[in-house]
Amino acid sequence: MRIPEPGQWQAEKVSQGYVADYKPFEFVDGEGVRCSLYVSGCLFACEGCFNERTWNFRYGQPYTDELEQRVLADLAHESVQGLTLLGGEPFLNTQVCLRLARRVRAEFGAGKDIWCWSGYTFEQLLAETPDKVELLGQLDVLVDGPFEIALRDLTLQFRGSSNQRVLDVPASLAAGEAVPWARGADATQRYEQVAHRPLDQHERTRSPR
Repeated sequence: MRIPEPGQWQAEKVSQGYVADYKPFEFVDGEGVRCSLYVSGCLFACEGCFNERTWNFRYGQPYTDELEQRVLADLAHESVQGLTLLGGEPFLNTQVCLRLARRVRAEFGAGKDIWCWSGYTFEQLLAETPDKVELLGQLDVLVDGPFEIALRDLTLQFRGSSNQRVLDVPASLAAGEAVPWARGADATQRYEQVAHRPLDQHERTRSPR
């Protein structure tokens, strides 16, 4: 995993304006029904990343006016709570993410929330380039920090490792320090999806050799 110095990685130098995927009306990338945009390109290179193919800045398709209009039209549906920005790394694709976030705020105000997953921490973003700071200011919730496989924990809500945090961005900016999202609720124990039981005599007879 790579850790950048402030200002070292600049979206204007690395982003190609590509998106890996767009998923409307889904339920896993944050609270409520959401429209999720996966941008292409990431330099963190976290071991165990669930979406490694999106590290390439030219993976997928170019972001277009048509896609932007589709996202806005989908967001207008009354059942949709908001937009989610993922990657890849949204803060290394500020040309795409800022453009869309500004449109969402212009058309929906605070009526739709904006969530974002990033390998940057809140504190790192405060010391970053103006485009990253502006994108941070457009968000309602930030899931911050790189995925660390040694800290992997499946009981965590909306994140994969215990170093990552779910933050209330407006409250964090007002306080000048990271403030946890108030509705966060991690699981208290693990559950097996398939019950384990010994095979009976009939099943052992049918088992292939």
